[in-house]
Amino acid sequence: MSLKFLLATTAVAAMSSVLGWHDAALALDLCSLAIFLGVGCGLAPALLLTRLQSTCAAPPLGWGMRDAIVLLTAGAERVPIIGDIEPGIFAYGRIAKAVELYRACKQQGGDCKIIVSGGDTRGYGMAEAQVYGRYLHRLGVSVGDVTLEERSMNAWQNAQFATDLLRRQRADRVLLVSSGFHVQRGCLYFSHFGVNAIPVRADYLSAMLSPWPVAYNFAVADVAIHEYIGMARYYLYNMLGWNVAATQRG
Repeated sequence: MSLKFLLATTAVAAMSSVLGWHDAALALDLCSLAIFLGVGCGLAPALLLTRLQSTCAAPPLGWGMRDAIVLLTAGAERVPIIGDIEPGIFAYGRIAKAVELYRACKQQGGDCKIIVSGGDTRGYGMAEAQVYGRYLHRLGVSVGDVTLEERSMNAWQNAQFATDLLRRQRADRVLLVSSGFHVQRGCLYFSHFGVNAIPVRADYLSAMLSPWPVAYNFAVADVAIHEYIGMARYYLYNMLGWNVAATQRG
């Protein structure tokens, strides 16, 4: 995404130069250089990611009467040759954090359920929730304590469909487990459907500050930009009345 924007400004600068708009071409060239260095050297993605992940705090100690741990999936991959389907690259931290919370709850005598939310976004014939559920069972989570939400195809539907399951379980507290860069948007969407979720960061993503541009920083910048666009789109759709009616929290 950031590279596409950089290429676009460079192309417009070249076109402006051909048309004789030299001042505009110079301004766009300087803009392209600033983007290239700002993103590639890590400053821009570092600022974006820090803001996204600054709301992540440790969840409060103690457990309620009926606690729900919502695990948001992070994609799945089909492994060549063996053909098995495994969780995506950001998934294992989320799975481990969900299991950690589940065990802590059980050790204190709490009643905890895990809802895994994620459909078959890649068309593999198996929902991500099912793939992740297998790993939860292997790590000792009771089959009866795991509920799979297999319809959602994006973060908005994660909140919409998981909320239906939370209401059926009559959960009195919800812990939302996702990557650090994603929990803020996840909580925003869940709040729209009346769920005041506690964000739990499963991992932390940071940029690589470097005196010269590196490709890694463009990748993590795109991750951050995707989250900001998702939140901006939510507020825009609310303003235009395109979102479904918000649900009162409770």
